[in-house]
Amino acid sequence: MLTTDDHRRDSAGLLYVYPVVSRRAGGVSVGINLNTNNACNWACLYCQVENLTRGGPPPIDLDRLERELAGFLDDALHGDFMQRQVPPEARRLMDIAFSGNGEPTSAPEFAEAVERVGKVLERYGQRGHLLVRLITNGSLLHRPEVQAGIRHLGELGGEVWFKIDRAEAVAAAEVNGVPMLADKVARNLELCCGLAPTWVQTCWFGLDGENPTAAARDAYCALLQPLSGRLAGVHLYGLARPSMQPAASRLSRISADELAAFAEEIDKKTGIRVMVSP
Repeated sequence: MLTTDDHRRDSAGLLYVYPVVSRRAGGVSVGINLNTNNACNWACLYCQVENLTRGGPPPIDLDRLERELAGFLDDALHGDFMQRQVPPEARRLMDIAFSGNGEPTSAPEFAEAVERVGKVLERYGQRGHLLVRLITNGSLLHRPEVQAGIRHLGELGGEVWFKIDRAEAVAAAEVNGVPMLADKVARNLELCCGLAPTWVQTCWFGLDGENPTAAARDAYCALLQPLSGRLAGVHLYGLARPSMQPAASRLSRISADELAAFAEEIDKKTGIRVMVSP
């Protein structure tokens, strides 16, 4: 049986398609992994990908991706996959999520992959019923081909989960392993909001025994506040599964009460709704 702790990319024996039980999605999320070589342009301290490397994905076999997704949906919708692999309380398809083992938009074929997903949804009568999500670090929104893919995702009725873990440059560089320019992040986030409904997703945790400071919370709220009324909301979540990175021992969970308090602070300072997953 799949659980919220089991996000293995090979659980269905496929290359690009993998099902997970997602605590944030609230049921079965059908993952699309374009980064089959475990390469990403970021290196987040909490990443659950083993043998994570820097870089982009290998060429995508779009025909195989389409076949795998169609075959899996056929089993999930008309076969016995749910009974065999999913706990009773989670036996509902929630979304198709471009996520996987690296940054999905780093694949040159990303926009075409979104189109292929749309074709499969049409074939199975799921367009408008099964949500398409992109889980992204948002760093490549300046690329026209990435914008085209997100625009089409929006036309499919989908949404984007845009990662912002920290808003201060030093903290973001340590948490995500990349230089952080708040102005660029704000521009990319605003652009994304214009292409498809957009949530900010934030992993909030302690580092070296210290929780994020009041200054870190203030900077985060200041970054998001200008987009109040345009963002769909914030997904604020804590550490759920063990990090597979060398810094794993430095990380600590923040209590549910503290996460809830930060959510209230975000709402008060920005007017943006917050969903919390401790």
